[in-house]
Order: sequence, then structure tokens, then C-alpha cells
Amino acid sequence: MRALVTKSTGSWYEVLADDGKTYNCRIKGKFRTRDIKTTNPVAVGDWVDIMVETDIVPHTAIIVQLYERRNYIIRKSINLSKQAQIIAANLDQAFLVVTLASPFTSLGFIDRFLVTAEAYSIPASLIFNKLDLFSDAGLEVLEDYKAIYGALGYPCYEVSALEGTNVGTVGALLRGRTTLMLGHSGVGKSTFINAIHPAAKMKTAAISDWSDKGRHTTTFAEMIRLPDGGRLIDTPGIRELGIIDIEPQELGHFFPEMRERMNDCRFNDCRHINEPGCAVLEALESGAIAPSRYDSYLSIYHGNDTRI
Repeated sequence: MRALVTKSTGSWYEVLADDGKTYNCRIKGKFRTRDIKTTNPVAVGDWVDIMVETDIVPHTAIIVQLYERRNYIIRKSINLSKQAQIIAANLDQAFLVVTLASPFTSLGFIDRFLVTAEAYSIPASLIFNKLDLFSDAGLEVLEDYKAIYGALGYPCYEVSALEGTNVGTVGALLRGRTTLMLGHSGVGKSTFINAIHPAAKMKTAAISDWSDKGRHTTTFAEMIRLPDGGRLIDTPGIRELGIIDIEPQELGHFFPEMRERMNDCRFNDCRHINEPGCAVLEALESGAIAPSRYDSYLSIYHGNDTRI
């Protein structure tokens, strides 16, 4: 029977089957031994076939087949024994919740998220949360961020999940769609989900005063079904978003401002680093490409630290 994976705790999965029932599942033994190069062979948002174990424990089943994914968001795993972790699959869109303080979301982290979304053809938006905490200086930084990403065609929304500012506007974007919500711990994902869907009753926690970092309130990936038919995938906060499965020579294709200029480079195999006649470097020099974006390109190209 076909089913949709709605929760992953690592060893067990919760699925919503075609019969309308929810089952707790484990993976068939042979399934794990296949050539799967991720820490999680099954992710929230996956479609699977299950075999119900009616004679053992009620509402339990075994996952026996994984359907081909339409797309997914993936990151380099911190587990060195495996290559990558699939965060969520079969998405209509992905939201990155950004905060400029308590905790700080760097431009580099944003760019890694956007590159990953571009690589798998997932429409991406930036949700700038905690608007209620912004000082005048913070508002100026916000405008700088919006100027960079808005010019590239990425929708940017200003939100205060705590006070409800623009929550309805963003909530309307979730209707009838499967959406991934991603961000550092402490950016307010759980508070935002509670604001748009109080019945979710997501746990929230204060930011640590001494570290200015968030505490994990979401401990596993979970799909939340919204009243209007949308599906929102909440994930534990992440510190790193390492790029994987993107070759250096194709990286520029996932920066829209570089992609539109690459055909104007003198050399077809231009790396956009120090080659003569590089249209990307000329755009950088003229201010048409933001220096922070180019810095992110170089960082990813050279495989540097994933936390920036």
C-alpha cells in the first residue's frame, strides 16, 4: 500500500497511508543494504510502499519500496561514515527563516541554502523573522539583505511570528503546497508555525543569554498538515549546510546572476576566478554582482567551512 512519510525519528518512520490510517514503520532489512549514500534512506516527504503487520502490533508496517523523488533538499552530513543527509523530499517550495540577531544568520548560510534549492529546482523564499527586535541599524542591514536577494528574484518577507506581523501573508503561501521550513535553532520556526496553525502546539524555547544561540525544540523532521490542505515540513535547527553533489565546474549555474552572464565569458570553461575576459568578474567589478555572493561562490567552489 502506498504511503507518505510524515515523520522521521531516525530508526522509525510515521506514514500516512492511502487507506487514511497512520502507521509506524521500520525499513525492511534488505532495503538498508542497497547502494544508498545518505544517512537516511527515507526522508519526510517521500512516497513509499508499505506492508502492514496486522498480526504483530496494530498500526505498524514495514517500508518495502521507495518511489523516485521529484526533488529534495540535501546537505553534507556531519557523520563522516556517510556522504549526505536528505532533509526533505518532494517539495513545492522551501522557506529559509532568517534572523539578523539572536541568532545571526550569515549571508554565506543563506547562499548555501539558495544554491541547494537552485540545484534541485525548488522555489525558495527568505522569511526575515523577529522584526519586533530590530533596531534602526538592524533595519538598515535588513534592507541590504533584501536588496541583494530581491534583485535576484528571491521573495523576501518581513515577519514577527511573536507579534503576528505578516504571518497571514506568509501563511497564505502554504495553501495547497508542500513546504520545507529551514533555519538555525532559535530563529523562531516553531513560534511561526504556532502563529499560523495554533493546533500544532509546537514547543518553543528562549535564546541562551550567554551564547545567543537557540536551543533545539524540534528533535526530528515532521510534516504538519494544515487546515487548508497545505503540508509544512518542520526540521530541527541546523548549524551547517554543506553543499554536496555539485561539481565546481557547474556551481556557477546555481547563482542566477552568474548564470545569466556565463555565455559572455571569453572561455567556455571559465571558472570565474581569474580568467581574462570573464563576464562574471567584470560584473563583480562594476557592482552588478554583490561581493558577498561572489565570496560565497568562492567558498563553495574551494570547499571551505560550511558554517559561514
